[in-house]
Amino acid sequence: MEKKETYRIIISGGGTGGHIYPAIAIANTLKSMYQDIEILFVGAMGRMEMQKVPEAGYKIVGLWISGIQRKLTLDNLSFPLKLISSLLKSGRIIKNFKPHAVVGVGGFASGPLLYKATQKKIPALIQEQNSYAGITNKLLAKRVDKICVAHEGMEKFFPGEKIIITGNPVRKDIVHVGEKREKALEYFEISPEKPTLLIIGGSNGARTINQSVLEKLQELIDAGVQIIWQTGRFYIKDVQERIKDFDLRNVRVYEFLKDMDLAYAAADVVISRAGALSISELCLAAKPVIFVPSPNVAEDHQTKNAQALVQKEAAVMIRDVDAKDQLVEAAVKLIKDHDRQITLKENISQFARPEAAEVIANEVLKLIN
Repeated sequence: MEKKETYRIIISGGGTGGHIYPAIAIANTLKSMYQDIEILFVGAMGRMEMQKVPEAGYKIVGLWISGIQRKLTLDNLSFPLKLISSLLKSGRIIKNFKPHAVVGVGGFASGPLLYKATQKKIPALIQEQNSYAGITNKLLAKRVDKICVAHEGMEKFFPGEKIIITGNPVRKDIVHVGEKREKALEYFEISPEKPTLLIIGGSNGARTINQSVLEKLQELIDAGVQIIWQTGRFYIKDVQERIKDFDLRNVRVYEFLKDMDLAYAAADVVISRAGALSISELCLAAKPVIFVPSPNVAEDHQTKNAQALVQKEAAVMIRDVDAKDQLVEAAVKLIKDHDRQITLKENISQFARPEAAEVIANEVLKLIN
């Protein structure tokens, strides 16, 4: 494909790591294709993208926008004003930046920006990470040119002729984590002779997962299990305080794991929430996983994400409400069942799409040309 001028692309959306990290992966891939490409992010003021995107080396502009809460709040009363403000600012951003194309990844900021862009006939693409489409993407579906999805059966949410199954973009360091096993064991200072359980609950942590492990931590220790445990920033102090009296020689506790490739490489079994990004990484890492879907998400989409894999015998799922009684027992059982681990690894790897970012980036460039 011949490039005749510097392309300018806006990527909009965020709110959670599940929106932000795929967006950054798309941006990085576009940059690797054309070094002089100009990429501008548009996010929501006060949300995590306003920190994470600049850390990744990109400029971001914030909109004054938030979602509608399920109960009556001051935020809901101010929503019409926020929406008007965001639409006006989106119009100014588009006028000044003059994008050749826009990409929406879901989240509050994606709506106003893509609405104004499509109003001006600028080519637009949205990327839906989950098996149950978010409200912003559902509202934008009729306006955009292409819709990149990670799951089959998304015709129930979007026009079928616009859908391309691409998978979710993930960090490149997740590919071939098996080759990093030795390095990972050294990094975490754990033994190659003992099974390792990785516990992750998303970037902020998961209260239910943490509480369930705390309740039966001694059972894991007695089973000879090594633990790499990301508690999340809201729970780290509580967890550290409550485990002080345990034998912690085989327990590694972290607020946040930056080197997720090494965490996956060290793990024999994983406990995780069922966010779209976590699922995509686990498919690529090909790890036996027990999902504990968060019940506190729109349309219970994490349960639907997990069920898509459970139905193919590619994962185990424990409901959030059952986790305290069943999670640790299920983890110990799986750690001891090597045949079951092999089945889960083989099946979950079938869902991996390591080229997702490249496919999406190429679709963006096709729209421009």
